[in-house]
Amino acid sequence: MLDLRYRTILAMAIPLMGSTFVQSIVMITDSAFLSRYSTVAFDAAGNGSLIYITLFIALVGMSDGTQILMARRIGQQKEDLLARIFGTTLFTNLILVLFLFSMIQLVIPDLILSYTRHSDIAQGQIEFISIRGYAMFFGIVTLSINAYFMAMGRTLVVLLSAIIIAVSNIGLDYLLIFGNHGFPTMGLKGAAWASTIADGIGMLFLIIALAMSSSQKRHKLLSQLSFNFNSMKELFKLGSPIMLQGVIALSTWTIFFAWIEQTGKHELTISQNIRSLYFLAFIPIWGLGATTKTYISQYLGKGDFASTKIIIRRVQLLTLAFLILFFHGAILYPEKLIALINPNVEYIEESASILRFVTGSIIIYGLGSVYFQTINGSGNTRYTFIVELISVVLYLVTAYLLIKVYKVDIFWVWLVEYVYFVSMGAFSIAYLKFFNWQKKQI
Repeated sequence: MLDLRYRTILAMAIPLMGSTFVQSIVMITDSAFLSRYSTVAFDAAGNGSLIYITLFIALVGMSDGTQILMARRIGQQKEDLLARIFGTTLFTNLILVLFLFSMIQLVIPDLILSYTRHSDIAQGQIEFISIRGYAMFFGIVTLSINAYFMAMGRTLVVLLSAIIIAVSNIGLDYLLIFGNHGFPTMGLKGAAWASTIADGIGMLFLIIALAMSSSQKRHKLLSQLSFNFNSMKELFKLGSPIMLQGVIALSTWTIFFAWIEQTGKHELTISQNIRSLYFLAFIPIWGLGATTKTYISQYLGKGDFASTKIIIRRVQLLTLAFLILFFHGAILYPEKLIALINPNVEYIEESASILRFVTGSIIIYGLGSVYFQTINGSGNTRYTFIVELISVVLYLVTAYLLIKVYKVDIFWVWLVEYVYFVSMGAFSIAYLKFFNWQKKQI
């Protein structure tokens, strides 16, 4: 059982933040390599990655459900059920991947061609996502193992796997994009293969780490691996709303960038610069968000309702502190950050002004996400789905008006971030204040 000391919260959160930091470095490195190879490849990989992540987030949602369910069983001292939950998660994710991979290969290419204005960007997206789709099969195992370790509070393993993936990805990017050291010059395809192979390497590390883990042997996670229909129902009940809210949120961003691409290549490149740097802000937000879910689920499983307020307050304080640490450059030196992503001078000034503008919305998101993840950790994932749905509807309506109707400058288009993050935070606070969320049984 995790205690409430800042030291313990950080012991769990820092490896998760480190994992997100490593992923951010990978994102920045990919963008930096591709922007120096070709602007079309940079834009195509950006939009293609959004489509891939939108589909992949379905697996993440189910794995979040696994994390919450396992953490609750740990709080209830029912750890003998973990092997059954783990096996059910693997089987459920396999079904999802087969469906999603079929979509990537058979449906998505025609869809991209139907709405993308520039044919070279469309073809690049298709090439990129058709290769990246194979990484979903690695995600079946990776996300299931990560969910187990995070439910246990053992997040260092998650960090180590992220580091291995990052180092592999950066090295493969260097070899495959530009064709260094005798490798063929593959450009955009090289970036896709680099990320996919790196994901496979990370999966192998996690399998070895799980097999050697003493807690896995104590819980008989592998020796008693099994599928259970009741566990699948519990998993879907918890995970499907998180899965849907993630898919909706990311598909909204995919639509947003598709509309920007239809406006013009210049506007798209500027926006991809911003997207690449967003992941610096997500380092503390996602790391501490995952920590919040485990803490809330364990303490509600124990029946300690009073401690939830302490958890929320302390996680918010830590989120704000680490946002200042990781994202202060967006205000103080945004031009230097943009130049790391894309050194072309025609994009730096406009990109930097937008990055500084959206910083306020990121701070709002950081504080509001703690309330949002508190609801998820309590098991009331249907409500977070409703919150997500309302927020993205407001986001899309605002984006459509700004881009399609009023055709405002790209700077003001990014006002949509405030609409989304304020809505999500406000609705989450309202639910925690007016509804009896602490008594949810899972």
